Amino acid sequence: MRALTTPRKPSFFRRTGRIFSRVTGQTVGSKPRFRFAFQMPIHGVLEEKKEKMSEQPQVELFVKAGSDGQSIGNCPFSQRLFMVLWLKGVTFNVTTIDMKKKPDLLKHLAPGAQPPFMAYGPDVRTDTIKIEEFLEEVLCPPKYPKLAAKNPESNTAGQDVFAKFSAYIKNSNPTANQTLEKGLLKALSILDCYMNTPQVDEIDENSAEDEAVSHRRFLDGDELTLADCNLLPKLHIVQVVCEKYRGFKIPQEFTGIQRYLRNAYEREEFSSTCPASQEIELAYAQVAKPLK
Repeated sequence: MRALTTPRKPSFFRRTGRIFSRVTGQTVGSKPRFRFAFQMPIHGVLEEKKEKMSEQPQVELFVKAGSDGQSIGNCPFSQRLFMVLWLKGVTFNVTTIDMKKKPDLLKHLAPGAQPPFMAYGPDVRTDTIKIEEFLEEVLCPPKYPKLAAKNPESNTAGQDVFAKFSAYIKNSNPTANQTLEKGLLKALSILDCYMNTPQVDEIDENSAEDEAVSHRRFLDGDELTLADCNLLPKLHIVQVVCEKYRGFKIPQEFTGIQRYLRNAYEREEFSSTCPASQEIELAYAQVAKPLK
């Protein structure tokens, strides 16, 4: 396993010598093994040779495996932490856990826990929110970027979308479908309104004209934050599942959300950590109730 030598984001995952395509979710060559590693150079460049490896945190993220027991599975919490670590720019390993087999690794490291969990040096942490808070505290400026949103409202934007989606997709009563769909649309419209409302730093106090519509790329500005790491994996699931099982798409007139998602999919920290659509569809095959 070797470190990257260029400032560009990596275009592949490497699993014990075999390449795993981030685009297709397929392996190139023979079947990969259980564990794969993902290495990111700090700030996109190699560490100076004089810097001792012992000075770098040893980080390993354990995430839910897909249906094949090896690829990335459907888990918004796993993707959330995957994105945080990538955005921090720290070198880290990723190991997929096949929950159908309950490997000994799980029993030894985090007995009774469900992925995701993280090993940071000798310590194992299992709570997603506490892991995120810990990473923000220890991987801090000037060496690592701060990812906390500057506007508190960004942390709660879209907070009702996933709950409304779950109620909508689990419903099997045709007479209730329209009401539940309206509930989802209302939650999406609130998020869309937030994305289209200019933030304070977008308003020019010296201009005679008011900034009517925001043009920011993400929830809190033009850079991804912890708020995006929380919301984007859920929005991706909503898109995939609703289209597959209800023929529902997020309306194009929600221009704020469409801009948000378009910009997000252009960022490898998000697009390269998304599970394959087939994995999401499979995970919801029994959850999404047919209308009858």
